Amino acid sequence: MSTTADPLAALAALPGVAESVDSVRKAVDRVYGHRVMRRRSNEVSSEAGLRSARGSAALSGADWALEEVRRRSDFSGEGQSRTVGAALRLSAEAGQLLSVWRQSPLRVLARLHLVADGGGSDHDLVGRPRLSGEAVDEPLLELPLPDAEEVAGRLDGLTRLLLAQTQAPALVTAAVVHGELLALRPFVSCNGLVARAAERVALVASGLDPKAVCPAEVGHAELGRADYVAALEGYVTGTPEGVGGWIVHCGRAVELGARESTAVCEALQRGAA
Repeated sequence: MSTTADPLAALAALPGVAESVDSVRKAVDRVYGHRVMRRRSNEVSSEAGLRSARGSAALSGADWALEEVRRRSDFSGEGQSRTVGAALRLSAEAGQLLSVWRQSPLRVLARLHLVADGGGSDHDLVGRPRLSGEAVDEPLLELPLPDAEEVAGRLDGLTRLLLAQTQAPALVTAAVVHGELLALRPFVSCNGLVARAAERVALVASGLDPKAVCPAEVGHAELGRADYVAALEGYVTGTPEGVGGWIVHCGRAVELGARESTAVCEALQRGAA
């Protein structure tokens, strides 16, 4: 990736990526073209946020029914309840960080981790990349864990890519953000939740999904954990096929999220939601 002036844009030429980018654009356009979006887009955005949180929590081991997530108000417990609460907090926070993202992605990642952790870890461990010797609590991902020095270097490289004037499609940028954070697991906890929230921020900040109505987390959950992990394993190899496959997988997730919100629009139009 370092052999070109715009390494993110170069990824758009990988097998299947251009077709995925085009398919995603059409799916997003269908949602934004729905007549309900003209007058009730805030409702669609709110529902998409709830569903994105449910999907992200499911991928982190808390696969609750949507109505249970909607009904509950207390997420102070441990285990799955805490995971769902973290996902909901991240979904609410993501939209507040767009201007900061464009200036300092690392500050946004630190904030996302602070919000997700919610006091579950030692205060000194929250909101910063892990140091050498610090353990990572991410039991559902079994990929080799990069050491702290590699994490710091790759986070710096990711930041430079995001701040550069790239011509890469939004899908490519968001998929790389998501994949890098999952591969690195830079924090001591909540890395999956943070990675998916960061993908959401990147998609919104790019202008592809400015109203946050195409929740990729919904699609990732629908495609299933096994396919999610398999696609991530491909990304980690760094091969053209692996990286391209991950981007295409993320594209399919966005399409499914767009389809979900189109269904929400239809329900609102019928008066069923």
